[in-house]
Amino acid sequence: MASAAPGEPLGGAAAPGEPLGGAAAPGEPLGGAAAPGVRAWAHGVLAALGEARAEIDALNVFPVPDGDTGTNVYLTAQSACMALDEALDDGLPLPAAVHAMARGALLGARGNSGVILAEYLGGVSDAVARLPGGRMLEAGDAVSILSAAADRAYRAVSRPVEGTILTVARSAAAAARSAPPGSLVGVLGAAAGSARQALQRTPEQLEALRSAGVVDAGGRAFVVILDAILDLLQGRRRLTGSQPAGASAALRSRACPGTVALDQAGHGPAFEVMYLLDAPAADIDALRARLDGLGESVVIAGDDSLWSVHVHADDAGAAIEAGMAVGRAHDIRVSGLTATARSAAPSVRASAELRSPDRAVVAVAHGPGITALMHGLGVRVVVAAPGRRPSAAEILHAITDTGVEEVLVLPGDTDTLPVAEVAARAALEAGVRVAVIPTRAVVQSLASIAVHDVGVAFDEDAAAMTRACGATRYAAITMATRRARTTAGPCEPGDVLGIVDGDIALVGPSLVDVSLRILGGMLAVGGELVTCVFGSEADLDLRRSVTAWLAGEHPFVEVTELDGGQRLWPLIIGVE
Repeated sequence: MASAAPGEPLGGAAAPGEPLGGAAAPGEPLGGAAAPGVRAWAHGVLAALGEARAEIDALNVFPVPDGDTGTNVYLTAQSACMALDEALDDGLPLPAAVHAMARGALLGARGNSGVILAEYLGGVSDAVARLPGGRMLEAGDAVSILSAAADRAYRAVSRPVEGTILTVARSAAAAARSAPPGSLVGVLGAAAGSARQALQRTPEQLEALRSAGVVDAGGRAFVVILDAILDLLQGRRRLTGSQPAGASAALRSRACPGTVALDQAGHGPAFEVMYLLDAPAADIDALRARLDGLGESVVIAGDDSLWSVHVHADDAGAAIEAGMAVGRAHDIRVSGLTATARSAAPSVRASAELRSPDRAVVAVAHGPGITALMHGLGVRVVVAAPGRRPSAAEILHAITDTGVEEVLVLPGDTDTLPVAEVAARAALEAGVRVAVIPTRAVVQSLASIAVHDVGVAFDEDAAAMTRACGATRYAAITMATRRARTTAGPCEPGDVLGIVDGDIALVGPSLVDVSLRILGGMLAVGGELVTCVFGSEADLDLRRSVTAWLAGEHPFVEVTELDGGQRLWPLIIGVE
């Protein structure tokens, strides 16, 4: 970003004592002329998070290829900015606009850090709503806002852990309270400085950070946010780029020129892929060409910025990622077109008992094979991809779109669990009864689906699914992407990692070696059913070795093998 002459207010920056974010006549109410400044602050923060996104992603403790804290926080902030823009464009007063910003962050939250940031903004909204109107923002107001936001973020976490974004936010608030009164820049400068110091101390508070030699990723994101606001106040950086639009245009029914008629023959590619896509019209021709190269029966209908995409393809994941490359894909549906794609393991085969006009299951799925399997079981699927976990808004939409009164939600991974809980609370406010089953891996989601029974009471159904989830131990095999010290010893890029119940348990030289050793350790303490979900990077040697080893070493254990197609994780294991 370009710099300005010293003292020059840029992007809505204000000199000390001016109204929130912009110049106004003395005594002008908080709001009005302050609103452009708030917009500038929000977009300044978003730009800074965008610049730091890759750096923050790289701070994730586990040396696995799905570190995404920076991406999650950036996308959460993006949702907040879009909601703020829409509220200000509609002429809402500043407190209502800030409330809309916090709500937008909540619905767009991704991952743990995204949810915590959304709650932090909720605290900002609470504090702004209590400020008296008719005057400029003062240093004491900033103290109140920082304190209320940090407290609310702490309350949102059932088991707060020191050495995280929570610690950094609380340190910033404490420094603001101790700063000399009277200077808005002075208060925020003290807060930002203390946040940086707290971030540097996080490895002393968390062994996982110390072992990996990194600071906390969420805490780093918080420092970026405060530094961006301070820079804007002091006129140190200039905003670049255009602001996000407020809302997408409505979907039109007419098809785009050049669409291809649907092939109703039922032969050819394995999967039918459909999704809605928020993307500029200028990118649609390139997307159509990309999908034509991946499959057939390509239909893209829509207008301006919202499109309905359809394709038959063998690689459903690539078809979805093609859309994600040019815009935001949502309402994703993947159906099997061939007998092989439609087939399901006996333990989770579709049956009439899985469907009900009054109760539904919503599950997050990674990989086209699992997506197709769950869809065939009557489950409403929210598709996730590496580096792009679903937002609370996407899960909420899936819940409400079922049109039923009772919904059971299966998040499928640890970071999506708090996001699913946010969506569930929002759905409850809308009158839908929702239970989140705490599944942390796809194998736990499949075990929960296997015992789902619409013939019993909702609470009984939820309890049975939760028990099935808890009775399923899970493991995953992946490749290290960087050098690190782990709980199982040091690893180098390219080493194979065996992760059991969320912790790195083994570092080894090959996929086969680590997979068999992890399976052996899990079955050494017992197990009647093993589920193996093979990913897109699982080669024939791995599949044959796992199958042969299980047949030879544990002939009486029931084995289910699924072609999940998930990226980055060649094998996911469940033992019941």
